Amino acid sequence: MHCPYCRHPDSRVVDSRTADDGSSIRRRRQCPHCGRRFSTVETASLSVVKRSGVSEPFSRAKVISGVRKACQGRPVTDDQLAVLAQEVEEAVRARGQAELEAHDVGLAILGPLRDLDLVAYLRFASVYQNFDSLDDFESAIARLRAEGAAPVEGGDTEDGTAAG
Repeated sequence: MHCPYCRHPDSRVVDSRTADDGSSIRRRRQCPHCGRRFSTVETASLSVVKRSGVSEPFSRAKVISGVRKACQGRPVTDDQLAVLAQEVEEAVRARGQAELEAHDVGLAILGPLRDLDLVAYLRFASVYQNFDSLDDFESAIARLRAEGAAPVEGGDTEDGTAAG
């Protein structure tokens, strides 16, 4: 690491701390030549390969943007979306791959989104699981009910009567 003050090509690490929920490391460094201290932030890069073959850095903002469309008109706050994006980033980083497909990011969103809002989950899943017909929606709803998920809005209530 070059010293930003005197451009000496070496520096000594004085202190290291995790930052940004553990996704980066902040290091205090000291230049052996001029003695001045400075900070650096190190992050492990995570790239997403799009369908076109173009690679770009993973972005929580893009996760939030995509999920926000599925949550339109639903009782989901910006804070909840930020937490979801953080969960998705942690999940894809836990895979240990420096590069992953955009489709894999979409699939990683499904679990946290299901826990957040079932209607938004179904909207998002219809894209990432390539729903082609109403039968696909019906089978997804049936799976959610079989797994004990809360009733989907407009579906049956716990006592078996129709909601709404």
